[in-house]
Amino acid sequence: MIVLYFFLSSCYTKRDYLVGSLKNTNLFSVRNLTFSYTLGARKIIALKGISIEIPQQQLITLSGPSGSGKSTFLHLLGLIESVQEGSIYFLGEDMAGYSYQQQNRIRKEYIGFVFQRFHLIPVLTVEENVAYFLLRMGLSRKEVKKRVEHALRLVGLYEHRHKKPFTLSGGQRQRVALARAIAKRPKVILADEPTANLDQETGKQIMQILRKMVDLEGISIVISTHDPMVMGYADHQIHMTDGKLEDGDLSPSFAKESVPASNLEERSLNTCS
Repeated sequence: MIVLYFFLSSCYTKRDYLVGSLKNTNLFSVRNLTFSYTLGARKIIALKGISIEIPQQQLITLSGPSGSGKSTFLHLLGLIESVQEGSIYFLGEDMAGYSYQQQNRIRKEYIGFVFQRFHLIPVLTVEENVAYFLLRMGLSRKEVKKRVEHALRLVGLYEHRHKKPFTLSGGQRQRVALARAIAKRPKVILADEPTANLDQETGKQIMQILRKMVDLEGISIVISTHDPMVMGYADHQIHMTDGKLEDGDLSPSFAKESVPASNLEERSLNTCS
């Protein structure tokens, strides 16, 4: 198995700094996170003062009943929603300090997403779907081709690379979505109930791939789920009820110091020509 490398060039960019000297820092440190939204005339408090530390290179499951705040929590970790109260530190850096441009870069380079409904582009082939976001990252076509092949072989779909999504089963389409996330070579994949629409056997195949990604590729994975089978693959399990953490073994110590944003910004100014 080829181990993924996170160096896209020889220059010392912000990405190199984060994956290098911060390799022993928690992936996420969440402090007193509260989030609310309005539904008609009602104010819904989705998260209520959550504090937790999520380590790197682990598979974490986030369980709880519908409406417990699982998806909202993932959206905040993935910069899909903005923090309202509290703070989230990503590899030691406070995400509140990110500019809009930096947020886009973090989503594009560091975070992979997998959803229930796959979100594949129907007019593109399997390999074109996997390559789509890589081309937007500015990678060379040679690098894109290499990453697409590696990701599709990892999920067992390389032989189907020329097919369109509508010709594939639900499980195969979810594996394409996984390959798309893997090919970015992210630090973390956030998966919102990725097995919910699959039968049990297909769900097990998906979880075996995710487990392999953690063990062999060094990618962190956070999964929301209702399924005990999925939880069985986890290094750590977190349970949520009514916007609060009910149990789990990732209580915060906040022992690791955050990295000054100015240091990260200085390193991010170094770019390749």
